[in-house]
Amino acid sequence: MVKNPVSLDAKVTHKYDDIIQLEYPLKSSDIIKHPSMSIEDRAKIFAPFAALKGYEEAIAAKQKVVVLRIELSEESKEDLDLQLGKIERLLTNEQHPIITVVYFQKAKVNNEDGGEYIKFTGMVAKFNRTSRILQIVEKRIQMEDIYSIEGEDLDRV
Repeated sequence: MVKNPVSLDAKVTHKYDDIIQLEYPLKSSDIIKHPSMSIEDRAKIFAPFAALKGYEEAIAAKQKVVVLRIELSEESKEDLDLQLGKIERLLTNEQHPIITVVYFQKAKVNNEDGGEYIKFTGMVAKFNRTSRILQIVEKRIQMEDIYSIEGEDLDRV
């Protein structure tokens, strides 16, 4: 049996065999100047430190461009209605198309009137005309917030 190989030749070393089984000397209270620290206290040493709590969120909020909602033309509304009709037909055939939606989300900061336009891609899970909600994966989007809809599956219908 080879113990503690130190090279590719698998040489045997017995350098520390005499002390390897001895008890750690710092366990005695005579030598230790400070008591042992609990695991919870040691974990606090390595915890991340944020000197300015909320700073990153404030910077991200300031970087967002707040715009007013764009009023859709009649032609755009008809195009959206056509795309939603295609989605509805695909869902009745138990097909779930993958689409890209651009929608308006109201600003949540500073009670501003505007918001931002978000582009979201995913598989359509549900569409309900009566409640006027389009659900993509787990994201629910109100129909009045939708700006545009695109998708390869919709072009084939």
